[in-house]
Amino acid sequence: MLGAALTGAARLDVPVDPSGPEAQDWIRQELAKPEYQAAKPTWFDQASKAVQDWIGSLLNGPTGDAGPVLLAVVVLIVLGLIVAAFLIFGRPRINRRASERRALFGADDLRTADELRRSAATAAQAQDWVLAIEEQFRAIAVALDERTLVTVTPGTTATDFAQRAAIVAPAEREGLREAARAFDDVRYLDRPGTEAGYQQLVALDQRLQQVRPAPVAVVS
Repeated sequence: MLGAALTGAARLDVPVDPSGPEAQDWIRQELAKPEYQAAKPTWFDQASKAVQDWIGSLLNGPTGDAGPVLLAVVVLIVLGLIVAAFLIFGRPRINRRASERRALFGADDLRTADELRRSAATAAQAQDWVLAIEEQFRAIAVALDERTLVTVTPGTTATDFAQRAAIVAPAEREGLREAARAFDDVRYLDRPGTEAGYQQLVALDQRLQQVRPAPVAVVS
């Protein structure tokens, strides 16, 4: 009996050969248990790990210095955002002339020439000749600015505008000078406007609408 016990004890001390078929079956059975299957990484875990490893390799670089690579990644991201903004919102429209007319002869104004003409006509109907002259002169300036014949910028005075407009419409030099004087009289000198003064501005506006840019000389 003692020999049998010793034999059994000796068998218990013999290590299991993991390369044997029976041991491999034991391992498969053990790993097939629910607790092992639940702990197995999903396809999402594997994909996330692969992306993290890729980003880490980019940032670390072959020399371990992430500076140049990180800068390149930031630049690419910014460029991508700019391209996406263009595709979604389109090219931004810069209304340069509208922004420049924010201070037109001492008054903030974004109206078009036609809107200013209508305002002047309404004031004339009410016999408000001061406002009619002011609005009609602004209409003349904005009309030439819209046609890019004369550039009106903040700080441009009525006299400055008349001098610039006379370059593209030399035949109207005197009429432009008189128009600027009429505007300054009612705007800054508190002089009363007149119907005749307003009508002169309307006639000048109509004549200036017929002015065309001088053709560009072609040098052969």
